[in-house]
Amino acid sequence: MKTLKTTEIGETVKVVKLHGEGAIKRRIMDMGITKGVEIYVRKVAPLGDPIEVTVRGYELSLRKADADMIEVE
Repeated sequence: MKTLKTTEIGETVKVVKLHGEGAIKRRIMDMGITKGVEIYVRKVAPLGDPIEVTVRGYELSLRKADADMIEVE
């Protein structure tokens, strides 16, 4: 299982599934990250947290814990 957390910089991936429960999953979905959407990994902070991505035409920063809940292909 590949997650957004393990994706390399400059790679474009497609969301397969969102893991997590309740409010956390809802927050990720509210940010525009839903099944089938493409995500481009722009950059990762020097210590690995946060991860900056482009999704649906806008930039978004995600914590590693949140990125680990997003299964991609």
